[in-house]
Amino acid sequence: MALSGMRGLSVFISDVRNCQNKEQERLRVDKELGNIRTRFKNEKALSPYEKKKYVWKMLYIYMLGYDVDFGHMEAISLISAPKYPEKQVGYIVTSSLLNENHDFLRMVINTVRNDIIGRNETFQCLALTMVGNIGGREFAESLAPDVQRLLISSSCRPLVRKKAGLCLLRLYRKNADVVNIDGWSDRMAQLLDERDLGVLTSVMSLFIALVSNNTEAYWNCLPKCVKILERLARSQDVPQEYTYYGIPSPWLQVKTMRALQYFPTIEDPNTRRSLFEVLQRILMGTDVVKNVNKNNASHAVLFEALALVMHLDAEKEMMSQCVALLGKFISVREPNIRYLGLENMTRMLLVADVQDIIKRHQAQIITSLKDPDISIRRRALDLLYAMCDITNAKDIVEELLQYLSTADFAMREELALKAAILAEKFAPDLSWYVDVNLQLIDKAGDFVSDDIWYRVVQFVTNNEDLQPYAAAKARDYLDKPALHETMVKVSAYILGEYSHLLARRPGCSPKEIFAIINDKLSTVSPPTVAILLSTYAKILMHTQPPDSELQEQVWAIFRKYESYIDVEIQQRAVEYFALSRKGASLVDILAEMPKFPERQSALLKKAEDTEVDSAEQSAIKLRSQQQMSNALVVTDQHPPSASVPVSQPGPVKVPSQNLDGSSPDQGMAKVNGTVDKIDTQPVPSADLLGDLLGPLAIEGPPGPTPSEEQNPISGYEAAPNSADALALSTTEDSDAVQPIGNVADRFHALCLKDSGVLYEDPYIQIGLKAEWRAHHGRLVLFLGNKNTSPLVSVRALILPPAHLKMELSMLPETIPPRAQVQCPLEVVNLRASRDVAVLDFSYKFGTIAVNIKLRLPAVLNKFLQPISVSAEEFFPQWKSLSGPPLKLQEVVRGVKPMPIPELANLFTNLQLAVTSGLDTNPNNLVASTTFFSDSTKAMLCLIRIETDPSDRSQLRLTIASGDPALTFELKELIKEYMISVPTASPVPTPSPAPLQPQSPPVADPNDPGAMLAGLL
Repeated sequence: MALSGMRGLSVFISDVRNCQNKEQERLRVDKELGNIRTRFKNEKALSPYEKKKYVWKMLYIYMLGYDVDFGHMEAISLISAPKYPEKQVGYIVTSSLLNENHDFLRMVINTVRNDIIGRNETFQCLALTMVGNIGGREFAESLAPDVQRLLISSSCRPLVRKKAGLCLLRLYRKNADVVNIDGWSDRMAQLLDERDLGVLTSVMSLFIALVSNNTEAYWNCLPKCVKILERLARSQDVPQEYTYYGIPSPWLQVKTMRALQYFPTIEDPNTRRSLFEVLQRILMGTDVVKNVNKNNASHAVLFEALALVMHLDAEKEMMSQCVALLGKFISVREPNIRYLGLENMTRMLLVADVQDIIKRHQAQIITSLKDPDISIRRRALDLLYAMCDITNAKDIVEELLQYLSTADFAMREELALKAAILAEKFAPDLSWYVDVNLQLIDKAGDFVSDDIWYRVVQFVTNNEDLQPYAAAKARDYLDKPALHETMVKVSAYILGEYSHLLARRPGCSPKEIFAIINDKLSTVSPPTVAILLSTYAKILMHTQPPDSELQEQVWAIFRKYESYIDVEIQQRAVEYFALSRKGASLVDILAEMPKFPERQSALLKKAEDTEVDSAEQSAIKLRSQQQMSNALVVTDQHPPSASVPVSQPGPVKVPSQNLDGSSPDQGMAKVNGTVDKIDTQPVPSADLLGDLLGPLAIEGPPGPTPSEEQNPISGYEAAPNSADALALSTTEDSDAVQPIGNVADRFHALCLKDSGVLYEDPYIQIGLKAEWRAHHGRLVLFLGNKNTSPLVSVRALILPPAHLKMELSMLPETIPPRAQVQCPLEVVNLRASRDVAVLDFSYKFGTIAVNIKLRLPAVLNKFLQPISVSAEEFFPQWKSLSGPPLKLQEVVRGVKPMPIPELANLFTNLQLAVTSGLDTNPNNLVASTTFFSDSTKAMLCLIRIETDPSDRSQLRLTIASGDPALTFELKELIKEYMISVPTASPVPTPSPAPLQPQSPPVADPNDPGAMLAGLL
C-alpha cells in the first residue's frame, strides 16, 4: 500500500515534468485536482496515509503556482494525527497554504498548544516551526506564554529552546505586548549566559528586537553582551561546528555588536575597556585572504566592529587605526571589499572628527571614480563630497569636472549637483565659483538643473565686482560652435544685464553681442526665446544714443514674434517693441535688476537634506540608496504651490521663482522703477502627478496643448482606437481597473512632444519627461501613487526592439501613499526603425493586481533634428542621391485633406525643417532633417511633397538619404502621419486621374525653384 501510494505521487510529479508546454501541464494539474476533490468528498473512506498522499499532491500543485482553494480542512486535520508522518505533512502544508488571517487556523490552536506543552520533542519542534512561520496575533495571544516557558526551561533540550526563541521573536514582532518588559529584563540577562551557541544565537536575535524598542529596560544585559564577545574573540568554549573557516560563530559576533549599537554609551570603565580590547583584536586580526568564504565572514565581523567603534566614539588613536584599515581595503582588487571600505569611510566622516586622516587617501578615492563598477564609483563620489572642505575643495571639484566628461549618464546629474554645491560652499573667490558653474553647464548641460544657473545669476547680480568678469566669460562661451541651451540662457541673461561693461573690449560692441546671441535664436526652445527677447530689449536700453541699424534689426525680431503662437513670447515681443520706441526713457524703464534678497540657496538646502546625525542613520541611507539605485521616492501629503500670475500691466509674466530655486527671468523688465511681482499662492490640484512633477521635472521645450496636438494612428499602433490593445489590465475582477483617458491618444501625443501623462488609472499615474540629444535619449518615468495606501509588488520590465539599446533603473517594490517615484531610462538608437519599445508594468493595490503593457514614445522622429539647408547645399546632395534605394518616390492616396500651412506644421512637429524658396510651386513643400543613430551617426535626409490643388486626398512623396533603411522607414513614417492626421472639415473634391511621375521641366539656372523642379 505504501509503495503504491509513493508510486502514485512520483508518477504525478513525473507526468507534470514531462509536459511539453504550459497548456499540457495545466490540463494534467486540472485532472489531478478533480481527482483529489472527488476523493475528499468521501473523506471518511480515506485512510490517514491516503489523505497524506493527496495533501502532498496539493502542496506540489500549489508550489507550481496554481490556486488550491479546497482541501484546507483535510490538511489541518492531519495536525491532529497521532503519528509523526501524518502530523509532519499537516504542519508543513498548513504553514505553506494558509496565512495568519485564515479562519481555519483558529481550529488548530488547541492542537498546536497541546503539542507545544507535550513531552514529545519532535512534535514540539513541528509546532514551534509552524507558529514561527505563520505568526499572527491570535497565535501570539494564545501561545506566547507557553513558548516563553519552553525558552527558559532548564529541562528542554537546546534544539527545542532554539526554536522557541525564534518562534517568540516572530510572535513579538506581530504583537509586542506578548513580552512583559518588566519581567523579561532579568530573564534575558540569564539567557545571555547560555553556553549553547545555537540557543544563544536565537536569543540574541530576540534580544535585538527587544532592545530596539526599549533600550532603558535592558541596561543590565550590556555587560553580558561584552562577555559574549570576549568569549568568542578568545575562542573560549566554541565547538567546532560553530567555527566557520576558523572564525568563532561570526553570525553571533555580528548580532552581538549590532545589539550594542542600540545603547547610546557605555558608562562603566571596565566594561568599556573590555569591549575596546575585543574590538582592537578584531581590527588587528582581519586581513584580506584568497578564500572568498573566509573573507566574507571575517569582513562581516570587521565592518560591524567598525560601526560599533564609530557609534561609541572611540579614542582618536583607534579611529586612525580604522581609517588606515579602510584605506588598505579601498585599494585591493576585490570589488566588494572596495565598496565596503568606501561606504564605511563615508559613514565615519559623518560621526567622527577624522577628516584630516581620511584626506590622506584622497588620491586613491579619486582613482575609485574610474572603477569599472558603477556602485563603487557612486560610493567614491559620496565620499569625496562628504570629505570636501575649504582646504581641498579646488582639487576635488576640478577632479569632478574632469570626470564629468566621461561619467555614465546615470551619474552625471548627481555629479553636477554635488560639484555645484561644493563650489558654492567652499569657493575661495567668486570668480572661481562662476568658472566652475559655467564649466558644469558647458560639459553636462543636459544634466544641470535650473537651480544651478539661477544661483549663478544671483551671485553675479549681487556682486558688482563680479559682473564684468562674468559678462566676459559668458561672451567667450558664446563663441563656441556647439553650445547647450542652458548656456545660452545664462549667457544671454548676463550679457543682457552687463554687456555694456565690456564696451572697450574687442568684439563686444552692442552690435556684435546682439549678432552672436541672435545666431542662437533659431536653435532654442520657446522658454529660451523669451529670455533672448528680454536680452535684446536690454541691449537696446544700454545702446544710448540708439544705433539705428541695431534698432531696426531688433525691431524686426520683435515684429516677427508679435504673432507667435506662444502667448508668453507674443506678449514680450509686443510690449518690448512698444517700450523700445520710447527713446531715452527706455533707460529708466528697463533699468538694471536690483540685488536679489539674501535667502537660503536651493542647492545648499539640498545639501542639508542629505545630512545625517548618526552612523545608524547613515547606514540606513546608504542601504536605501543601494536598493533604490536611481529611483527617487518623493512623498508629499500636500501638493506644491502653483504659480498664479496676477493680471496687471507689465511686460513680463513668468512663473514666480527666484534664484534659490526660482527663475531669474522674473522681472527682467522693470516698469516705473519697480520690479513686477507675481503672486504665488497654493492652489488645490486635481492632477497628482502634475503637482509631483513640478519641482523635479526635466526641462524641455513645451509641447503643443491638447487642442493643438495631432493624433496620428500610425504603424506604431497594433489596434487603432483601442486602448485595451495598449494597456492590458489583468485584475481579479476584469472590470475593477480601467484606464482613465484614451491610452492610444496619450501615446500619440507623446510621440510629438516630450512631456505628459503616459497612463492613468484610479490608483496610479505614469508620467513621462524626455530629453533627446543626437542618438541618445533620457526618459524619466514618474510613477505617482494617487491613494493613501501603498502600491506594492511594483515591477517594471522594458521590452526593447532590436534597434534600441535601453537601460531602466531599479524600481522600489513599494510606492508609499501619495508619493512619486522617478525611474530614469537611458536610450541609445542603433539604426533606423519604426518598431516601438514596450513597458511591461505591474503593481498591486490591496487585493487588486494590475498588469499593463504600454508603448514608449522612443520613436523614429525623436532622433531627428531639423536643419535648414540652403540651395547651394541642397541641390548637390539631392542630385547625388539618384534612384532607389537611396531615393524613394511614392504616390500616396487617402491623405486627409489639409492646407499647406497645416502640412508644414505637421512637418515641424515631426522635427522636419521646412525650407521656403527652394520650390517655386506654392503647392509643394521641401524639408530637411538630420537623423542620428549609432550606426549612421549624423545622416542628412531630404524630403519633397508635391500636392494637387484639385485633389488634396493624394500627393507624391519623395525621400532621399544616404541609408536605404532610413529612406524607407522615414517614408513610411511620413506617409502614415499624413494619412491619419485628422482635419476639422474635409473638403469634398472630385476624383481626377491619379498623379503619375512626370517628365522634368527644363531648369532655369537662375531660378532655384526651377532648378529644384528639374532635379526632382
